[in-house]
Amino acid sequence: MRALIISGGTIENDFALSFIKQYQPEYIVAADHGLLFCLENDLKADMVVGDFDSAPAGVLEQYTDKYQVPVRTFNPVKDATDTEIAVRQVIDAKADEAVLLGATGTRLDHVMGNMQCLHIFLDAGIKAYILDSHNRISLHREAFSIRREEQFGQYVSFLPAGDAVEKLTLIGFKYPLTKHRVTNTDSLCVSNEITAEEAQVSFESGELFMIQSRDR
Repeated sequence: MRALIISGGTIENDFALSFIKQYQPEYIVAADHGLLFCLENDLKADMVVGDFDSAPAGVLEQYTDKYQVPVRTFNPVKDATDTEIAVRQVIDAKADEAVLLGATGTRLDHVMGNMQCLHIFLDAGIKAYILDSHNRISLHREAFSIRREEQFGQYVSFLPAGDAVEKLTLIGFKYPLTKHRVTNTDSLCVSNEITAEEAQVSFESGELFMIQSRDR
């Protein structure tokens, strides 16, 4: 099952609506302020979650008047962000893959917190990524490949999601690498580019963020 989480960060409508049409999610969770995007674009969610401290006044009532959907309301004094609650809701719904829209924006604390939520998906064995009009962020624990025709944007960067990634090897990239130890003080793997039809990424241990990006 393909799941979509719509959070309260920055969402460019044209990009998001085009992606949703292409992705055709089977299960949608709106988290707090993300509900405004759903209301303005006549998008019916399957579940609404949040403490609604950032959603405009009246949005929840307008939405539930229009769509009869389940709502889980939380106290603003809680131990998880609205996005994390949505992530766990998607896992409980038995999704096979998930995309997070509205998970990036001006609040870098929320962006980093949302990136950390990818660990939750990884532990649950669910393929997931964060997406906006300029970036696609995923988290990996084992070797994988990327087809150039399917990559998002021009640039591909790799950052350890912890202390270090051991013996990182990059094949089919402009800047290849062989068994390099990438630490959290190492910016060597920022702004690479795919040159082969299919690029290969492998490493011995650790967890690796991949950020595919474009300037415009």
